[in-house]
Order: sequence, then structure tokens, then C-alpha cells
Amino acid sequence: MKMQGVLLPGQRRVEFKEFDVPEPGHGQVLIKMKASSICGSDIRAIYREHLGHGPEGYQGVIAGHEPCGQIVKLGPGCKRFKEGDRVILYHISGCGVCNDCREGYMISCTSEYRAAYGWQRDGGHADYLLAEENTCVALPDALSYVDGALVACGFGTVYEALNRVAVSGQDRVLITGMGPVGMAAGLIAKKMGATLVIGADVSQSRLDFSVECGAVDAVVRADSPDAVKAIQALTGGYGCEVSVDCSGSPQGRLLALQGTRRWGRCAMVGEGNRVDFDVSQTIIHNQITIYGSWVTSLGHMEDLVEKLVEWDLKPEVIVSHRYPLSQAAEALKGAKSLAYRAHSSHVVRVMFDAKD
Repeated sequence: MKMQGVLLPGQRRVEFKEFDVPEPGHGQVLIKMKASSICGSDIRAIYREHLGHGPEGYQGVIAGHEPCGQIVKLGPGCKRFKEGDRVILYHISGCGVCNDCREGYMISCTSEYRAAYGWQRDGGHADYLLAEENTCVALPDALSYVDGALVACGFGTVYEALNRVAVSGQDRVLITGMGPVGMAAGLIAKKMGATLVIGADVSQSRLDFSVECGAVDAVVRADSPDAVKAIQALTGGYGCEVSVDCSGSPQGRLLALQGTRRWGRCAMVGEGNRVDFDVSQTIIHNQITIYGSWVTSLGHMEDLVEKLVEWDLKPEVIVSHRYPLSQAAEALKGAKSLAYRAHSSHVVRVMFDAKD
């Protein structure tokens, strides 16, 4: 049996290729893909150009590291899942024996055996995906396949960061960068008890969409010279107890730090670029703690799925465009030209969505 898969050779090109449907080996499952979303890192580091090098670079495999689907075949040695189960994929397969893997943080595995779906091994932009059973997370009936795909990276990433900074009902939260990850951060922060969520971005359409989707309570234009004053005005002159930078931009990171109150906590989630600031005046004298947070653990992803059902929170609320796999070129072009330009339309997350 044959299947279609999407390759990203770089320079904004998309290639379709026919493959044999793989047979699951020991401890592996074959998944019929139901939804696969496009991540900003796919656009930045693969679609536009191949930025990674060596074992961490894109290896010419089927793209897509935010997959969700249904198991249709089991290999020998599978211990938990069965045919027909709906599953989300933790998007890294690690060596399984290092300290990070044993803690569930396969993202931090440095072994030669580490492979990310859609980067070093075939991912979700295809009809089928061959996966390790130990990277599967059960998808509850209350969540859609689209919900599951969004958990696979973006929602899982910010859930980790918000737990790292211990958001609670005592906190006001500032989020810089209101793309899909920023919106996820706002939605989850509210469910964790944040009393006020402020979103900051240079795109008014993104800010408007964030309000419309219920991700934030108030918005600030990040490119305004009075952005810090606006944040202080919303917080009685103090700033926010917690800030999360999801922009990955120098300006966004600096605003996150400047908008954090004394003794506050700041999580850095957005990737790429640099930031320059006076360490003494910005961090030391204000007693601010900075947390770096990269993706999440397998265990925390399972916790998040349970919480989403408890909270009645549906991640797909942030999805604005959906395409069949056959329109991958249009989807990636749209994601690049709309979702990842600051002053664009409010496209937030582009999905390959296979209807049940």
C-alpha cells in the first residue's frame, strides 16, 4: 500500500512524494494521521531554509512534528495501546536510557539515537506515521484530533513554562508575542488561576484575535514607546508577577523583563535571536528570576491532556485555517506569509485536517 508525504527541501519549496506505508517493528505503532499542524519552527528553520546542521538538522524526511491520529496497526511488543486508540505524539523519540529520557524530557536527549518526528524521522504531514509506542499520549474522547495536534508542541510547551514559574491565583501574567504559542499561554494561564492576563504584540490583528478567543484580558502594543507604562497602568504601577516571552524577538524579551514586577518570574519560551539589557538595573536590582523552558516532558503532556478536559479548554479555538494534505503548498505559503509576519492578517495556526 502507498501513501503521500510532504517534504520540505528549503527555499520555500514543497515536494510531494509517494512512499510505501511502513510496517511497525518491535514497540512501534502505525498511526493514520487525522491532524497535523504547522509550527513556527517549521517555517523558520525548514521551509524557508535549512538552518539546522548535523544530527539536529532537518534530514529530508516527511515534515510535521505536531501530529495526532488513530492507531491502525501494532508491532510486536506493544504494551499499552491497541488498534483504534486515538493518540497524540510527543514529537521526540529519545534514547530512552539517559537521565533526561528517564524523566520524560526526550527533547533534551543528546544521544545519537535521538530523533524528532518531522526533522530526523518521518513526521505527520502524510497519510500515515510510524511511531514508537512510548511517545504516544492517549487522546481523550472529549478532545478532537485538532486539539491533540496543538498539544503536541505549542500547548505542551507553554504548560511546561507556566508550571516552571508556578502560575497561581496570586499572579498577573504578561505574555509578549501573541502568536499560537502566546495564545496558548494566555488560555492556560487563565485556567491556572491568573487574575489578569495581558497580551503584547506589534500586530493589532493578533491582539484583537487574542481578545476574541478569550486568551487575554487586556492588550498592549509592544511597539509603542509607552508599552511599559501601559503595563504598569494595568497593574497598579507594579508590573506583572509573571511574564512569558513567546516572541523570540529582542524587543519582546526586553518588554517581558521590563513588565515584570520586582521579585517576579520571567519564562523565556520563544526561540532565536538575542536580547541586550543592563543586567544590574533590569534583573539583579529588581530581584527577577529568569527561567528557560524548552518544550515539555511526556508526563507533563499527559497531565495537560487531563487538565484540558477538566478545564473544558479546546486548543482548536486558536486555529484559523485548515487544509487537506493535498494543499500543503498553499498551507505553508499561507502560514509563512500570514501567520508569521508581524503586521499581517490574524492567521494563528494552519492545520492539515483529515475529517473522520
